[in-house]
Amino acid sequence: MSRLASRLGALREQGRSALIPYLTAGDPAPDATAGFMHALVEAGADVLEVGVPFTDPMADGPVIQGACERALAAGMSLSGVLDIVTEFRQRDNETPIVLMGYLNPVDRMGLDTFAERAQKAGVDGVLIVDMTAEEAPDVVPTLEDAGLDAVCLIAPTTGDARIEKICAKASGFIYYVSFKGVTGSASLDVSSLAASVERIRAKTQLPVAVGFGVSTPENAADVSRVADAVVVGSALVRQIAEHGADRDATQAALRDTLSAMRRAIDEQDNTQGEARRA
Repeated sequence: MSRLASRLGALREQGRSALIPYLTAGDPAPDATAGFMHALVEAGADVLEVGVPFTDPMADGPVIQGACERALAAGMSLSGVLDIVTEFRQRDNETPIVLMGYLNPVDRMGLDTFAERAQKAGVDGVLIVDMTAEEAPDVVPTLEDAGLDAVCLIAPTTGDARIEKICAKASGFIYYVSFKGVTGSASLDVSSLAASVERIRAKTQLPVAVGFGVSTPENAADVSRVADAVVVGSALVRQIAEHGADRDATQAALRDTLSAMRRAIDEQDNTQGEARRA
């Protein structure tokens, strides 16, 4: 069992929701990211999602696009992202790491080379945003052979037949995009989530994570009522954009933002647990 599957499985057995923060590797500088990752773990992260900066991040809104631009301007590359993971693993060999990015950098490095290097660096899962279900058979087996989970996206517009096709190729968890649009672009409509998550659960036993639009502790708690994991990205990346010149201030801001979400999720989990026992 992978480190990612083990962590999410243990949380599910405990009746706890996973908290998965996202940051863009290399923003604002390559030597800052590992420290930010450790700060997020200290604040309660269960899994880390590390973005691979790309020149055309089509699924991302202005906040993460800006992070990609800063990281690329600082010299970040896919190889550099793997070096950051290696650095992080010198202190933390427990927290699962999922790389989130696009096919182009992987193609340029070469899929076989990428999978081998990612496994050696300590990556646990890979989410390729623009990999379609039709392309998955050309990519997923290589990732699986290297012991990497292939995390897949499902959108609100995805039909049942396609959900089944996507779930058949996925491992680790399913990432459900909570609304039509890009990251950070809209308020989260939690009332519509439950039915959508149940549609996915009817097709897979994998945990379902919900992201896009989680910006407050209240959002995080609401999502945790219906999903196995809560993904937060833009709210953290904004802190890096605001405080990035001061590493200590940035780490403090990241801890404060994420720990507030951790507390809200834990309170919601405890409330649900008490209700089930009553």
